Amino acid sequence: MFGIFNKDSRKGFSLVELMIVIGIIAVLSAVVLGSIGSSRAKARDARRKSDLVNIQVALRIYREENGSYPVTPGVWWGLSDNGGNRTVSGVNAYVPGLTPTYISVLPADPKGVTSGWSGYLYTSNGTNYKFLSHFDGPESFPSVGQPFYDPVRPTTAWMVCSGEPACSNW
Repeated sequence: MFGIFNKDSRKGFSLVELMIVIGIIAVLSAVVLGSIGSSRAKARDARRKSDLVNIQVALRIYREENGSYPVTPGVWWGLSDNGGNRTVSGVNAYVPGLTPTYISVLPADPKGVTSGWSGYLYTSNGTNYKFLSHFDGPESFPSVGQPFYDPVRPTTAWMVCSGEPACSNW
């Protein structure tokens, strides 16, 4: 009588129709995941910028009260393997004497990578300092003349520093 009531009418979807739907979902998933990945990288870079500025402020206050910057005896200190595997607070902090008076706890790079020279690094002779987000940290890099540009490491680090010679030579 009517085709919709016929016992022989089709039920369900064909294999081709299912494959087309799965293909569309896969393409949409790839687009969404790609944009989420770049958004996460931008968010980590924004946090790095904020961390560098917060450290810079804490170091300025420390210098005003103590007459010099916290000293690392001729080496880079950081949370990384090559930075001495220091900590974010206490006597083994990678910026000595800064916590908890000038900053409650030192920041750690949002990626959490600590192999080699990766992560946040600090060095100072007391008169000058340089603070880096280094190697396996930044996911984009500023151009010459932009804030956080490091002329010594233009494609591997961001920096804040106190002045010369630290900014251009360390």
